[in-house]
Amino acid sequence: MTTTQAERVRLFRSLHNPARPLALANAWDVASARVIEAAGAPAIATTSAGVAWALGSPDGDALAREEALDLIARIAEAVAVPVTADIEGGYGQDATEVAATVVGVLEAGAVGVNIEDGTRPPAELRDRLSAARAALEKAGGELFLNARIDTYLFGLGDPASRLKDTLERARTYVEAGADGIFVPGVADAATIEALVADIPVPLNLMAGPGAPDVAALGGLGVARVSLGSGVAQAAYAAARRAAQELYGTGGYESLAEGIAFPELNALFALR
Repeated sequence: MTTTQAERVRLFRSLHNPARPLALANAWDVASARVIEAAGAPAIATTSAGVAWALGSPDGDALAREEALDLIARIAEAVAVPVTADIEGGYGQDATEVAATVVGVLEAGAVGVNIEDGTRPPAELRDRLSAARAALEKAGGELFLNARIDTYLFGLGDPASRLKDTLERARTYVEAGADGIFVPGVADAATIEALVADIPVPLNLMAGPGAPDVAALGGLGVARVSLGSGVAQAAYAAARRAAQELYGTGGYESLAEGIAFPELNALFALR
């Protein structure tokens, strides 16, 4: 791992602070990453769903590892801030393959990854995290491993025991080497406070319309706030509005909200 990358990993770790939560507007290609960076982002996170859609695949471990790693490398090269990559379940069938993906992310120049459990048994993500950590140590590198728990996002298990299950998973993943825990699908203060109280590493939540703002989440102890696929969805909604207007009324007024061509083009000037 180069000195520059090591410094970026340390910087990225330091950004996880509830006093000023790390706010991430997730990117899905070089253009979105450059736009988000120019808006003042201290780091760039990718959205696996947005990346998959942009490359012609559905979300859900359908994208080939090589395609994902190539896109991560392009984004990491294109921006000056640290990049963390959402790699779904790890783009592999088992822990060994997932470890290879994580080393590939390291080599692509990123500083962290999100790995999700989804509907898999928790033991599978535990093994993937352990293998990833061991592979990174063998490679002489370091990444911020963010373990995503999907109990709330997917409504898994009995609602009465969901918090307990989530906390048990979090402890398992931290013991396996996770540096952070990501629990999308949670917005109520009581649950957030319970998660913060029992999870010993930075807590990451996913936010959107109707959720508390970043400062309010920080006040509850949240260290990282992500928009997930929301920005990509909003961008594709803008494309749909423009197309529907063009093929409906024949108008073009929705284009008035676009970024001016010179401003957008200037983001791609050689650095």
